[in-house]
Amino acid sequence: MNRHSGVVRIVTLLVIVCVLALPLGACGKKASPEPPPGKQTEFPRHYPRR
Repeated sequence: MNRHSGVVRIVTLLVIVCVLALPLGACGKKASPEPPPGKQTEFPRHYPRR
């Protein structure tokens, strides 16, 4: 194995890792959770005591 093929292998690995990691950045809600317009919030709820 020469030096060039080692560099190509490392660059390929980094590209694969980035391609697999990028979709994880889109997961989750970014804004503060607000109820839809016109709907009352149900929280905080009062739970019955035992």
